[in-house]
Amino acid sequence: MELADYLRILRNHWLAMTAMVIVAAALAFGWSSLQPKVYAASSSGFVTSGVGGDPGLDNLNDTLSKSRAASYVVLAKDRETASIVIDDLGLDVAPEALVGNIEASQTPETVIIQITARAGTPNDAQELADAWVGALAQRVSDIESGKSDQGMRIEVSESAQLPTSPISPRVERNVLIGALLGALLGAGYAVARTLLDRRLRSTEDVERASKLAVVGSVPDLGKHEHLFVTASGVGTAAQAAEAIRRLRTNLSYMDVDNPPRAIVVTSPKQGDGKSTLAANLAAAIALSGQGVTLVDCDLRRPNVSRTLGLDDTVGLTDVLAGRVELADAVQEHPEIAGLTVLTAGSRPPNPSEILGSQAMRSVVAELASRGMVILDAPPLLPVTDAAIVAHSTDGALVTVSAGRTLDTELTSAIEHLHAVHARPLGVILNRVSRRNVGAGNYAHYGYAPDDYVDTTAATGTRKRSARS
Repeated sequence: MELADYLRILRNHWLAMTAMVIVAAALAFGWSSLQPKVYAASSSGFVTSGVGGDPGLDNLNDTLSKSRAASYVVLAKDRETASIVIDDLGLDVAPEALVGNIEASQTPETVIIQITARAGTPNDAQELADAWVGALAQRVSDIESGKSDQGMRIEVSESAQLPTSPISPRVERNVLIGALLGALLGAGYAVARTLLDRRLRSTEDVERASKLAVVGSVPDLGKHEHLFVTASGVGTAAQAAEAIRRLRTNLSYMDVDNPPRAIVVTSPKQGDGKSTLAANLAAAIALSGQGVTLVDCDLRRPNVSRTLGLDDTVGLTDVLAGRVELADAVQEHPEIAGLTVLTAGSRPPNPSEILGSQAMRSVVAELASRGMVILDAPPLLPVTDAAIVAHSTDGALVTVSAGRTLDTELTSAIEHLHAVHARPLGVILNRVSRRNVGAGNYAHYGYAPDDYVDTTAATGTRKRSARS
């Protein structure tokens, strides 16, 4: 994975990562708040020997005091010293437990012994530290008494100060550690989610899974089923219209010597927006001045007539059954010159057989002789209709939904096309998040949720156009 991949992971999962950081920090704060507070106070003693006066003797006494101080540090943590403190302070605690609250150390190269005591309140910590130095002095006095006239002793060099803040729990530190752990957990989740996520989110994902080129990326327009290719100005509608025009251009350059004239628009499963894209692609071709016919081959759930607001009483099935001539079944779009439409017509009981008939191939050939043909076909995975139709055309465009279609669904759909020797022309990535649309220098164009206004004509044709 490259740096760009990690940045993409961060962009796609920043909400989950932020939530984990906040939750982990909150848990650390809650745990810290429930912990008992501990205060610490320190007192120190000075190990000395003799009365002094003689420089040579003083130097000897200092060396002796330093060597004995290390032994007194061990003596400070035994049970007898703790018992003296318990008696002095009137505590009700076992000596072993009290020793656990004491730390004794010798300052390096000195005769200073420092006692640090921990307790639940500032006053208890202060009293315990001072009492412990006193108890240690008493122990040393008892042990050293009688050995010489100038025996070793401990004198208090600094009394304990009243602590002002607890040493535990350290809330700020714990919250920071919790946030760091949450960030690590969030990063691990994001990477694992990305590696395990089979949904197609970007052009790179689609091309890696399908081995096909992405011929168009269309921004998400929600559940609007309408012609947006006529939109102009700014906003998502204009971006989508420009994406369809780029798709039209890509098709014209797909095979310069033998450009496709009859193209199936399908998808792996239902709800990928293939019908809306097919209608807008046909409209974009017509707006370029080239004749085009949009054919609704989805005989199970036809959508073209509803998208364009046309009558579906007579359509493709009636032509294939011989009840109506092709010229009588096609309809001219009332507002887009050069766009003719052949709706689905009545629903037959055997769509696959009808679409695979010689009559269907004849209809496609006749329409292709007049201009381009865009065929809206059913999804590839649930039924075989689209693969059958694609076999009789120049190829198929497979529409997938960004963030919804799985890579396995796309590969299975392409395998369905290959199984019937149909040609997959490329993939259309639909419903791309606006921030991921490659708008180039036009990425600064704004978006308004109400970019679309209803301009229903008196003829009943439904059309949506962008507000300027």
